Amino acid sequence: MQDEAVRRGSAVETVKSAWGRRKWLGVVVFAVPFVTAASLIIFMPSLYRSTATILVDRQQVPESMVRPTVTSALETRLHTISQEILSRSRLDALIKQFNLYNDLRRRVPLEEVIERMRKDIKLELKSVQQTDDRRAATVAFALSYDGRNPETVARVTNTLASFYIEENLKARERQAVGTSEFLKVQLAEAKKRLDVQEALVSDFKKRYMGELPQQTDANLGAIERLSTQLRLNSDTQTRFGERREALARQRAEAASMSPGAAGTESKVERLARLNQELRSLRSTYSDKYPDIARLKEEIATLEREIAEPEPATEQKATATMSPAAFRIKQAQSEIQSELSILKGEEKRLRNALAAYIGRVENSPKREQELRELARDYESTREYYQSLMKRHDDAQLAESMEHRQKGEQFRVLDPAIPAAEPTAPNRTRLLLMALGVCVGLAVASVMLAEQINASFHSVDELRALSTFPVLLSIPLIVTPEDTERRRRRMRLAAATVATGLVLLFGASFFIAYGNEQLVLLVTRGRL
Repeated sequence: MQDEAVRRGSAVETVKSAWGRRKWLGVVVFAVPFVTAASLIIFMPSLYRSTATILVDRQQVPESMVRPTVTSALETRLHTISQEILSRSRLDALIKQFNLYNDLRRRVPLEEVIERMRKDIKLELKSVQQTDDRRAATVAFALSYDGRNPETVARVTNTLASFYIEENLKARERQAVGTSEFLKVQLAEAKKRLDVQEALVSDFKKRYMGELPQQTDANLGAIERLSTQLRLNSDTQTRFGERREALARQRAEAASMSPGAAGTESKVERLARLNQELRSLRSTYSDKYPDIARLKEEIATLEREIAEPEPATEQKATATMSPAAFRIKQAQSEIQSELSILKGEEKRLRNALAAYIGRVENSPKREQELRELARDYESTREYYQSLMKRHDDAQLAESMEHRQKGEQFRVLDPAIPAAEPTAPNRTRLLLMALGVCVGLAVASVMLAEQINASFHSVDELRALSTFPVLLSIPLIVTPEDTERRRRRMRLAAATVATGLVLLFGASFFIAYGNEQLVLLVTRGRL
């Protein structure tokens, strides 16, 4: 314990001895950086920060009643608005309005000043965790600005907050109006396409009236009715034909009793014979059989000859005709007229029947064509109705934005002038400078002691030498040595003082108004 106390006392004596020899070196090494750092810290400008809190008010009308057209995320819209507000033209106007960065504008181009202001403006989102999903919803954001004058900083911050509110309203209204105008144009184009489709369907129905699918039942009914009429017509013609043949036989019998009527009787007999042959062939073959067609042609020719005799022959025959034969001839004429009418009616019925059959045969084709037209028309009509509903919703949303009932920003806490500067923290910086300078002074003294290899006491000499020390001669100081030493001390003190004054002035020149230095020493803590 006694040896340890002796060693501790020896170490303290060594430190005291070293400090006595190197104290002026330590003082100078401490004073120079400390005065420089303290001057810079003192002369650096104070920066103040003002913050405005802006609340995000959600849409006042329920979304179930009016769907908003502005569906972009709030964070994305804030980023877009920030780009608009932090544009060169907007910040240039703001700098000129509040006369910001006077010193900086004289030294650097305007682009660098604007970039500096962008760095001084900060936006911080405030979010809450939603219960229905894991995403965080932004409910407010803080807008802050850093500057040298607290009053000006507060005014600039409030102006920026008003910019965000105005730009949000403009952006939402612009998007709502743009959506409504776009849907209006699309709706007009869809209406034109719908009118074209309607015209095509209408023209198709007019052009193929009677062949449409919904008219098939009516056409089938008409075919059945015409078939019935045609069958009745054919039966009537058959009856009249039989009656005509009977009259022809009666006339032939009457003519056989009258002289001079052989020619006429032979035609009548031939007509009866041809009709008999025609009935016989029809019982075996169809109407397309060549002999049947030939017989029908001969019968028609004989009927015309019998029905329309030459005037002279007719008058002669009529003059020699008996009353019974005359009555038979009149009956034949009437039957022939009726047959002519029935044949014309048959032709008309067959033409009508063929037309209705053609309509029924074309109905599947028209149905397919109409289905294609109707499909295009229905799709166009559904698209038009969908656009009309969207356009109505967009107009409601536009009206809501005009009335400022949509999502909007509201200043919750306006910016006020800061009472204390945000940067620099002079107390903290001075303490750091003090610690660093003390460390430099101690390190310089220790380094000087290590470099100097001279002995400062007999004990040091004895510790390093094996030769015995016989005697110690103290330093002899003459009055001239003392005076010379004093002059050197005064010169050194004056030199150090002058250097400190110069450093003080240089620090003032460097630090005064140098906001970049403040940003540098704060290391982004603003």
